[in-house]
Amino acid sequence: MEYNEALDYLCNFTKFGINLGLERIREILRRVGNPEKELEVVHIGGTNGKGSTTAFLAAIWQEGGYPAGTFTSPHLHSYTERFRIRGREIEPTEVGQLIGELRPHLEAMVANGFEAPTEFEVSTAVAFLFFARHRARPVFLEVGLGGRIDSTNVVESPLVTVITNVAMDHMDYLGNTLEDIAREKAAIIKPGRPVVTGVEFLSAWRIIEDKAREMKAPLYLAGRDFTWEIRESRPGRQVFDLQGWWGREEGLEITLSGRHQVKNAAMAVAVTRLMQEQGWALPEEALRTGLKKAAWPGRLEQVYDSPLVLLDGAHNYDGAVALRRALSEYYGDRRLVLLLGMLGDKEREKVVAELAPLAAAVVITRPNSPRAGEWQELAREVKKYLTEVYLEEEIGAAVEKALSLAGKEDVVCITGSLYMVAEAREVLLKRKQAKND
Repeated sequence: MEYNEALDYLCNFTKFGINLGLERIREILRRVGNPEKELEVVHIGGTNGKGSTTAFLAAIWQEGGYPAGTFTSPHLHSYTERFRIRGREIEPTEVGQLIGELRPHLEAMVANGFEAPTEFEVSTAVAFLFFARHRARPVFLEVGLGGRIDSTNVVESPLVTVITNVAMDHMDYLGNTLEDIAREKAAIIKPGRPVVTGVEFLSAWRIIEDKAREMKAPLYLAGRDFTWEIRESRPGRQVFDLQGWWGREEGLEITLSGRHQVKNAAMAVAVTRLMQEQGWALPEEALRTGLKKAAWPGRLEQVYDSPLVLLDGAHNYDGAVALRRALSEYYGDRRLVLLLGMLGDKEREKVVAELAPLAAAVVITRPNSPRAGEWQELAREVKKYLTEVYLEEEIGAAVEKALSLAGKEDVVCITGSLYMVAEAREVLLKRKQAKND
């Protein structure tokens, strides 16, 4: 299949939405020879921070000379971003080939009485085939949603399991309490395999601890089994010292902004040390260089200088708290214009309560998603905190409006749904390119 034809075919599966369960993905993989069994996987779940932790790990092991693979979601601009080896995206032609190869199996499954697979299940199968055929190692596999019946949970014996944190998100699918969500996420813990977690809420921690004990899985907690001290934190540069069971490391540096990224980097180092204990060789300099080189677009990413424009996919309350802290610390003395667009199933009131009080003006826009719901309702929440609120349905127009409201010394922060942030990023990069031409 051609790439565009393959994407059109894949879109047919989006109509089945989110349909959690492992029966369909197991059947797909059985039909293509179970490529997942050939892979050495680090399985990464959690509410926030999965992508950044994956980026740190991939950069470390790529720097060490390994053909490290990453499977992440969603993508910002191109479907090919989801599948990378050595940092390089899958070729569009190979996407077409792999989906074309899967197509008869998918259609035979439905003919044999299986439910139609979801888009994410097909993507997961593509990832396993891609990594197995190119002999990627290790593979850093990001959970799509939850964990227990997410299609990535067919991995039976990961090198290390990671649960970055547990917070309220996707309650329609995962449950309405932290404890329910923690149970879903803890289900990726496998017998005897080490677990690294950054969970902070005691109720969630107890559930993860109980699951690890049940599985006889060694458990390592950020802030207890490894700790860090931040020496310097400013946009584009953070320096920290790290103390763990393996020893002490000083002057580690990352370029991702926000103190929460130091925690993600610390977890990536802990995972790396556990892999080394399992016999994976890594030059010490690769860890330091990899941390420094790691990049993850759309997370406190600066795309303009004057006015300073930031992009951050703070799509839930926990993300909004981290964003507020960073904005207050880095830019608290500068006027802020906020561009906000959120999906209808998110904790809008709580997110607005965190971010709106920081802003002098807010532009509300509609994410390009069926789940956008009554997007204008967000403006009513924002007006509880300030009067200068604008509605722009088209994201391009919303970007232009936000820029028009900002002076050269001001800060524009574009945040909310990653779908919206991705589209705004594309608008800004094209605008920047046109200006430079």
